[in-house]
Amino acid sequence: MEPAVTLPIEITILGWSTLLVLFQVGLQGMLATRELGGQYNASPRDEGLKPKGLHAGRAERALRNLLETYPIFVALALALTITGQAGGLGAAGSIIWIVARIAYVPLYVLGIPYVRSLAWVGSVAGLLMMLIELLA
Repeated sequence: MEPAVTLPIEITILGWSTLLVLFQVGLQGMLATRELGGQYNASPRDEGLKPKGLHAGRAERALRNLLETYPIFVALALALTITGQAGGLGAAGSIIWIVARIAYVPLYVLGIPYVRSLAWVGSVAGLLMMLIELLA
């Protein structure tokens, strides 16, 4: 039996981050369906209706916000691993990024100002830590 391979923390976080993306897609879909109805959700949505409810709109904006920076996280996690620079500041940055992104979801959906912005800044700080490790 071969010994288990230990993955770099950046790759482990990358794996967990896919669950975060799927959760946010599901949350946004669930809240939109609650407002617009299952029949509309199952339709081709030619009318282009958008949910106007408070929480559905916030969930959609939170998802869009994640997707704006998610490619950067993926690129940095892969680059650190491929170049053999995983660990250290990059690993810490990836942990900070995912913790901040997880915290961001309820903060945004519940409309909690300032702390939500701090979570976003924390996620960007995590990305910058990963970038510094990559370029060092």
